[in-house]
Amino acid sequence: MDGPPQVRAADDFATVTLPERDCDALRDLLIAERPGTVIEIGLAYGSSALAIGEALISVAGDRHVIIDPFQDSAFRDAGWDVIRSARLDGVATLLRERSQLALPRLAAEGMAADAAFVDGSHVFHNVFVDLYYLQMIVRPGGLVVLDDHWWPGVATAARYFLTNLGWRPHAVANGTPGRLHALRLPDRPVEPGFKELTPFWPAA
Repeated sequence: MDGPPQVRAADDFATVTLPERDCDALRDLLIAERPGTVIEIGLAYGSSALAIGEALISVAGDRHVIIDPFQDSAFRDAGWDVIRSARLDGVATLLRERSQLALPRLAAEGMAADAAFVDGSHVFHNVFVDLYYLQMIVRPGGLVVLDDHWWPGVATAARYFLTNLGWRPHAVANGTPGRLHALRLPDRPVEPGFKELTPFWPAA
């Protein structure tokens, strides 16, 4: 991508958008999964959404649900315009609301997905809530891919699910080291007892 016709601020596209190398890694990872439905949190300028759309088209997937409350205000539909220009809006649906509010509703409605890509808020409690509800939506054994895993809030939230709920790391080939982090959900959901909690926060 050369960049959108409008940006929030100078150099914002280069700062915010998923780099080409990582888009390719995400696309290849999803093609290997052969998903029918992918849910994406965070659209911004649309580079990751294009990679997901390419993967879905390649494997005859038919549903891409994108959640982003800032397309109207901050991004002026830059990401959604890219999706429409690529003619992927027949597969993609944009929910213009916070993921922490949209995901519980989708879970209650019985939505099922094969994989998810999480690149929304990087604040710990928001990432934690996203992952909590995604475990209800993504099928057992499915894949959740996190961007910016090097951010403390993202990595710490992921550690809870790895150490307490049976999620497992899944290799991401050819991406930027430390950036994309894939997690495989267990084949059967894990529900710890009231007295069970494996510490997941970093040592002081």
